[in-house]
Amino acid sequence: MALVETTIARRHDWAPGLMTLQLAAQAAFKPGQFMNLGLHLPSGFVSRSYSLASAPGEQLEVLLARVGEGALTPALFDLQPGAAITLDDKPQGFFTFDYVPPHRDLWLLATGTGLGPFLSMLRSGAAFERAERVVLVHGTRGPAELANRAELLQLVADRGGSFRYVPALSQQPEAPLAQGRITALLASGELEARAETPLTPDRAHVMLCGNPTMIEDAIALLASRGMKRHRQRTPGHITTEKYW
Repeated sequence: MALVETTIARRHDWAPGLMTLQLAAQAAFKPGQFMNLGLHLPSGFVSRSYSLASAPGEQLEVLLARVGEGALTPALFDLQPGAAITLDDKPQGFFTFDYVPPHRDLWLLATGTGLGPFLSMLRSGAAFERAERVVLVHGTRGPAELANRAELLQLVADRGGSFRYVPALSQQPEAPLAQGRITALLASGELEARAETPLTPDRAHVMLCGNPTMIEDAIALLASRGMKRHRQRTPGHITTEKYW
């Protein structure tokens, strides 16, 4: 891998501690992959991996949450358009459709910035090539953290019945949105009711991204429905990407 110097092209703050950075750079990658971003800080060069939210061929975009004691994110949140930033030139990761078999329904369950790779899959159209219907569930604490909400609602209008968007708020309710953690809504059946789509092993594949606790709890709930992790040698129904 080689390091590439670029700059911040655009910044959008969704809520305190949550923003999108768009870089003045492009790269060939597969939706679901990540790249390392870095800064030259007084303590030395620091880099971390971030999932790409943009579609391949567009300016690179990442969705970031501030980590108070993090080695890099506090400095990233100080950046403004025009500021320098470094990235490696080789996207990485296996959270891609190369390893997801086609199904009738594709469920994308994300918490927080776990939305990022799913945005890439939706923006590129790759998700719709894998399933007849795509259901995106995005769990956040409150409505302000529903990044890209307007874009996703427009995608619902554009795609009609082939796309369902289910925001879920765990702490700050806003009618008529779903209230509760993704796993609680999955257990109660509310996710399926809101998506108007059954989540069953005979027709669905589930991709989970974000909080590891959500992922492990969701896997257990899905296992009770006869669903299992998908692996190359042992096909299943669940693909995951943990964020810490």
